[in-house]
Amino acid sequence: MESKELLVKLHLSAGLSPQVVGRVYTWILEQKRVPCNAELDSLLGLSGTKRELFWRAFTGPKMELWAAQNYACSQVITLFDEDYPKLLRETYAPPNVLFCRGDLALLNDHLLLAVVGARQNSVYAQEVLQVLLPEVVSSGIVTLSGLARGVDSLAHKQTISNGGRTVAVIGSGLDIFYPPQNRLLQQAIARNGLVLSEYGLGIPPRRHHFPARNRIIAGLAETTLVIEARHHSGSLITANLALQENRNVLAVPGPITSPLSVGTNELLLAGAKPVLKAQDIIEEFLNT
Repeated sequence: MESKELLVKLHLSAGLSPQVVGRVYTWILEQKRVPCNAELDSLLGLSGTKRELFWRAFTGPKMELWAAQNYACSQVITLFDEDYPKLLRETYAPPNVLFCRGDLALLNDHLLLAVVGARQNSVYAQEVLQVLLPEVVSSGIVTLSGLARGVDSLAHKQTISNGGRTVAVIGSGLDIFYPPQNRLLQQAIARNGLVLSEYGLGIPPRRHHFPARNRIIAGLAETTLVIEARHHSGSLITANLALQENRNVLAVPGPITSPLSVGTNELLLAGAKPVLKAQDIIEEFLNT
């Protein structure tokens, strides 16, 4: 079994944390070979029933079929691959494996702007995106978001309607459409942009997937733009992750009377750059 194949199968295996799979990746890099079963056993640190269940599933026909289906239905890139996103590789906890549909060149050969915000957005957020994104997109910048309700979906749609390219990071398998009403949007992005996930086919969205997805969004982009965010919102989690990775964070100011602007205004107080026009975004990329 080759290194990439082993990493993918481990990544798909139930009961193994990303940290444990990452330990195997590091071992292979250091030893310059694939571990034998006894060495893999030691690296995984499983015992008793967990060990027995792992090996039964790992060597069984269902795993072989599932891995083959993922290879057939998506582009699979791992930390071993040269086309793994450069900025994401530099982060604290990069995904061991990514499953993708679309144009992988968007991850390494283009300028990426993450756009995040409230799921239950106001009309103000729509107006802001209509003002900012046309000029941003025309400058060649690729947008990136999480295909969620609200600002995420609006950013993807606004980019497409202005003839731009967009990347969606989702919290489920690539064959799952969540929310369901975004099925056509997800399919359109896969055809003309890129959809990616760290979850294998058939894996449904789960609550803990979304903070994990946010770290990918923050890690892929040099600059993150926040448009409407409540206090302690998921968008602020993404912004804070971006700050931890020493990335640029921009925020659109909003009315002090709006709960949807509390998060963005707090970011501005903490030192995020205010965005009042498209050029405020574009100049961040000119300076990098």
